[in-house]
Order: sequence, then C-alpha cells, then structure tokens
Amino acid sequence: MTFDDGGPGGRPAPTPPPRSNRPLGPALWRGWRCRCPNCGEGRLFAGYLTVVPACSVCGEAFHHHRADDLPPYLTIMVVGHVVVTGLLITDRMFVPPVWLETVIWLPVTAILGLALLRPIKGAVVALQWALAMHGFGRAATVPREEPPRPAS
Repeated sequence: MTFDDGGPGGRPAPTPPPRSNRPLGPALWRGWRCRCPNCGEGRLFAGYLTVVPACSVCGEAFHHHRADDLPPYLTIMVVGHVVVTGLLITDRMFVPPVWLETVIWLPVTAILGLALLRPIKGAVVALQWALAMHGFGRAATVPREEPPRPAS
C-alpha cells in the first residue's frame, strides 16, 4: 500500500493492480473457440466443462481459474433473450397453439443453453487470463511454474 502525502490527513491510497500486457480481444476469441487463450492451439477443456490444468502446447497453467458461476449466468441471460424474443415474434406473427410453442421452444432453449455454455466458459477463463485475475496475475509477471501434480 502506498501513502498519498498530498491527500487529507495522509490517507493511504490503494495501489492499482499491475496491468497485464495480454491482448483481450484475441484471448476472448480463443477462449470462445475453446482453445488456450495464450497460444490459441491447445485445448482448453478436458471434458464438456472441465478445464485442463495446463495447455498441452505452450504450458500455460489454468488450474487456478475461477469460472464456475459466471458462465451459467451469462448463458441464461443470452439464451433467455434469444428465446423470449423468438417466442414473442412467433406468437405475434403466427399465433400458434401453446402446445406447439412448448414443443418448439423447450428444445430450442435446452439446445442453445448446452451449446453456448462451453464457449462462454472458455471466454470467461480467457477473460480472467487476459486481465491477470486470480492466479493468472502472477503468471503475467513471473516465469511460468509447473502446475501442481496430483499426489500418487
């Protein structure tokens, strides 16, 4: 913490976090494509939503990501806007019966939600990496360390 001697009463001024030199746009695009935000080559996921501990190509560590709650919220927001807009438009234009709307829009909602959750989670992990958030901050300023290996 630094002290501001020009302020009233010499109150401590918060030290700004170190800026990351990582490009945000390319990182988000790589994360959306479920690729390593650092190199764009390695896979970001080991399963449907399980993030790999480290990139198999460049070795960038991902074990300290904290993208657990935000991706579902963003997915629900996007899918909700798309589905409600589509539902309102089709309801006004064609006036289909409720059973037909249910048969159409429930599967669309489920498919869109499942299809968008993984790329959105990849983009959130990439956002954390690009902004040097959580454990990614140290990796931007110090040499890379090996990710922790599970005990055998």
